[in-house]
Amino acid sequence: MAEQTKLNILITNDDGIQAAGLWALFRALSRQHQVTVIAPDRERSAVSHGITLHQPLRAAQITVNGGDRGWAVSGTPADCVKLAVVELMDTRPDLVIAGINPGANVGVNLNYSGTVAAAKEAALYGLKALSVSIQGFDNLHYDETAGFVAHLVPLIHSKALPAGTFLNINFPNQPITMTAGVRVTRQGIDPYHEYFEKRQDPRNRTYYWQGSESLPVFSHTDADGAVLESNHISITPVRCDMTDYTALEQLRSWDFENG
Repeated sequence: MAEQTKLNILITNDDGIQAAGLWALFRALSRQHQVTVIAPDRERSAVSHGITLHQPLRAAQITVNGGDRGWAVSGTPADCVKLAVVELMDTRPDLVIAGINPGANVGVNLNYSGTVAAAKEAALYGLKALSVSIQGFDNLHYDETAGFVAHLVPLIHSKALPAGTFLNINFPNQPITMTAGVRVTRQGIDPYHEYFEKRQDPRNRTYYWQGSESLPVFSHTDADGAVLESNHISITPVRCDMTDYTALEQLRSWDFENG
């Protein structure tokens, strides 16, 4: 087997610099590649594509796990990618990987995920990018998942993606050999069943705690969440261009000036 090309890889997340999934990726990727870790200094889950504008960003190099080094940034996942590309890294990364996130990022949750937003920010810079998540929250198979991501890296690096497109990858919480394989999927758009628990604080003031079902019933069998539920690894191409091109053609026939 030919020796792999050594790549310059940036990894980040939305769970913070101490997160186990982040360092599982680092261990798997740093065996072959130059890996830079730049991640939020605390958990930033569900911050979507927010960026920091009205206060300074701070970045500090810290030591994690008794010797591994990374940058802890006071901002969001998108901030981390921006700061990495513009300021902290000497050369632009060949690939940006966000994760490994505990909990699936499928369906409408792509709109809220900081993990997905980090990959999207990288794609906006013209970089190849992946967001990686595992279904579930307990006893997660981080190392096996990270190993499979490392296996995918040479393939993804060797192939062209459309400009502004990145890959959102979701894994069942299983050893890779126990999954049903890989399927290329679409983003599901089925709504989650959401609810708010109404509660009272000790001062008798009302507050609300938001919740939802873990996954909706997906109406398309090729949707990311449906495929994940069938024990497959889901890989979804996601694009930054949010234009609805079907509606674009329709709107061109409307007379906006005269009503």
